[in-house]
Amino acid sequence: MILIGMLDSPYVRRVAIYMKVLGIQFEHRPLSVFGDFDVLTKINPAVKVPTLITDDNQVLIDSTLIIHYLERYCGHSPAPTAKSGVEELRDLHLTGFALAACEKAVQIVYEQRLRPEEKQYQPWLNRVTQQLHGAWQTLENELRESHPDILSVAGISIAVAWSFTELMLPDTLSRELYPEVTGFTLLAEQRPEFLATPLS
Repeated sequence: MILIGMLDSPYVRRVAIYMKVLGIQFEHRPLSVFGDFDVLTKINPAVKVPTLITDDNQVLIDSTLIIHYLERYCGHSPAPTAKSGVEELRDLHLTGFALAACEKAVQIVYEQRLRPEEKQYQPWLNRVTQQLHGAWQTLENELRESHPDILSVAGISIAVAWSFTELMLPDTLSRELYPEVTGFTLLAEQRPEFLATPLS
């Protein structure tokens, strides 16, 4: 299998880490949606990462759909997923808010770094920033109650999203605001699967 996309994308990185958790061998091609647009167009006309090329040459996009495929068809070791219905529901709850945090962080990065300053729409930026904080506050509150398995989809998604947000938006969020999220992420980033898949 071939995983396409840069590891500075939280969506690409969470798939890459989870593939290592599942024991799946894959080739990583770090193509950029900006610098390698023409190359990516030939592989995936939507130019969306992550893109996964399966062993039978099927092209899959969207990190959640890719993870679903990997869990169902490709895992060589048991996935650390929740066992009970209540635990599974919480795992989905946490994953959803982690992905919402990713989405809002990416929107802010694009607005601030790609759009000329005179064309930025501050009311929209304020709204997205509020949504970003809402997602992280929800996760902070949840982690105060209990932590998910670091190598579960939820655990990986939270840690990857926080590392990305902290790197790209240091003036928007701080460790002091979200100490539980920060502590959880610091532990996760020391795991071999994370160390072998650095944010870059």
